[in-house]
Amino acid sequence: MNSNLKSIKKTTLSKEWATLDRIDYEYQFKNGDWKSVSRECYNRGNGAAILLYNAKKGTVILTKQFRMPIYENTKSEAMSIEACAGAIDNNDNPLETIIRETEEEVGYKISNAKQVLTAYTSPGALTEKMYLFVAEYSDAMQVNDGGGLESENEEIEVLELTFSKAIEMIKTEEIIDAKTIMLLQYAQINNLIEL
Repeated sequence: MNSNLKSIKKTTLSKEWATLDRIDYEYQFKNGDWKSVSRECYNRGNGAAILLYNAKKGTVILTKQFRMPIYENTKSEAMSIEACAGAIDNNDNPLETIIRETEEEVGYKISNAKQVLTAYTSPGALTEKMYLFVAEYSDAMQVNDGGGLESENEEIEVLELTFSKAIEMIKTEEIIDAKTIMLLQYAQINNLIEL
């Protein structure tokens, strides 16, 4: 328990797709003053994402799909280019989740992946912790066309891009998703693929 935190009161504002709470609390600042603070906190669970890469071909697999929160912010950016990702459901662990999501979203069957990073992508408002993975893929691992699950109202375009093009798309702001940028930069820093 944090000794400079007390009187925590949680009020649920919405419990639709995820849970939105208002949390009121008292926080002791460095100068010793206690102040009443109120924050909204959105809990949609944790997630996992993966960068599939083929070192021989110099390519990566990404997805493109409509994102309503982006549309609300900047309509022209609503078709988001991202690493394959999904929410961790039930009693799955992050690895089980990303193996399942890889087949559903992009059509590749992988048996393992390497977890390389863990990050909160928006800790000022979201509880979500993202578990970030990388895995090599080959054409022989493709078992379907991907595209997501109709039951989850997913319509996902699968993109196979050269690694150099994906890195360039960060610079041109065609890729503006944090988890995707982190994974592409991880691959670049660790020389997983030649540019």
